[in-house]
Amino acid sequence: MGVALLGWGRFFDRDGNRVTVPAPATEPNAPWLLDFLSRRARSLRQAGFTAIQLPPTSKAQGGAGPGCDGYGVFDPRDLGGKNQQGSLPTRYGPKDALTRFVAVAHACGLDVYLDLVMHQRAGENGGPGIFHYLGADGKALNGRGATTAGWFRGTPPDNLPDDDVPSQVFDFAFGREVSHQHCRPPRITVEDALDFGDWVFRTTGADGARFDDVKGTWAPFVREFMTSGVMASKFFYSEFFDGNPANLNAWATGTPMGARSLVEDFTLHWALQAACDGGDPRVLEGAGYTSWRSDLACTFVDNPDTDTSPGQQVISNKLLAYAFLLSIEGYPFVYGKDYFPGSVWPGAYGLQPWIDNLVWIHEHLANGGTVTRFLDEKVLVLNRTGAPGLLTALNFDTRNRRTITCPTSFGSHTWLHDYTGRHDDISTDANGYATFTIPSNAHNGGQSYLCFSRRGLSAPNSVNRRATRQTIFGASDLDVAPAKNAKAVVGH
Repeated sequence: MGVALLGWGRFFDRDGNRVTVPAPATEPNAPWLLDFLSRRARSLRQAGFTAIQLPPTSKAQGGAGPGCDGYGVFDPRDLGGKNQQGSLPTRYGPKDALTRFVAVAHACGLDVYLDLVMHQRAGENGGPGIFHYLGADGKALNGRGATTAGWFRGTPPDNLPDDDVPSQVFDFAFGREVSHQHCRPPRITVEDALDFGDWVFRTTGADGARFDDVKGTWAPFVREFMTSGVMASKFFYSEFFDGNPANLNAWATGTPMGARSLVEDFTLHWALQAACDGGDPRVLEGAGYTSWRSDLACTFVDNPDTDTSPGQQVISNKLLAYAFLLSIEGYPFVYGKDYFPGSVWPGAYGLQPWIDNLVWIHEHLANGGTVTRFLDEKVLVLNRTGAPGLLTALNFDTRNRRTITCPTSFGSHTWLHDYTGRHDDISTDANGYATFTIPSNAHNGGQSYLCFSRRGLSAPNSVNRRATRQTIFGASDLDVAPAKNAKAVVGH
């Protein structure tokens, strides 16, 4: 499936407030996130990444302000081209930076995923449930998608009932909650969403999207959105925030979803947190939704939500978590705040050199099924059995090196190389067993892992350029005015 980068992060400022990535709107010397990613697209592909996940790129309440992460969506069709909510750009850059980034990413062989927030709106500007938007002239409030109270749950005077969402108990309010099931007039929010989806994918040329908060969204609408128009050909994965793999599976494979979307594997995240912070890898045996349906699981160590939520983040040994994540099955997502150095993102964790190595290992060595070859209270050894084969050994012991002898899938008398560079080459014995010594996890540094495969493998990560097609929609109620004879039209 490749390896995706979660291309943004949340940080804390000096006063302890949670903010998003550095941006020139608040830090004059910082680049827009979209330009930052454009400059690094080629090196990310050369490192082995195959896709980049963006944060929400629609204009949100607060515009380009420090605490604006994009999830309090104000105008879905404002990608940084209308002067609303106090700024022209979003927190992550102007519209032309977004379309340029998608084109640059494609030229470097990277897919781009949007983050679509269909559950809520924030920043109403005309009374309860009333959102008015600027049109293409930047003056009149004639923008497409203007709402009434009948679009939202529990908003007077309509006071719509809650939709039949997968989890009423955990359906928390984030601004005004959009009703897709009971809206008035019927289907108005669904039709608006389908129109928006067609517009945003054709405008940007993006390859897919993360669908935010499906646990609080009416599932028949989610399915219809993902199977309508241009969306039917796009990749989707969804945030179903739940640690029970049975619940993830019921949503992903049941009616109406029918395996149309992958899901974020929160089950594996909690297991990684327990193993890394507790020092016992036995919780990783058979862990995660990926052990149920690896074809539907998007795996991750941390993300912008878990990293800055007390009690949810992985505190220690993140490299052991990434060694596990990038050795097993599933579609792995690397958190940008873990990856980039603090010199470019102040507060980031700087694990790039080690993660680059693990991404190469994932892309070239990690194939086939996964078999546990050794497991005790401190050591876990996994074997990916597809060609060329991968034997990954993790040691959580902070005091002792561990010498392990275990079976492998490589066969007898096969020379193996450790592609982390920490161990000399070894050979399996007549029975296909391998013997090796894993370094101790001294100082909880998380570098106590080995990744063996056959000797002599060194293929580079190829950069396959491709073109990008983006459509400019000229309409008075969008962000670019329609063309007129003898008059130039300038779009943002």
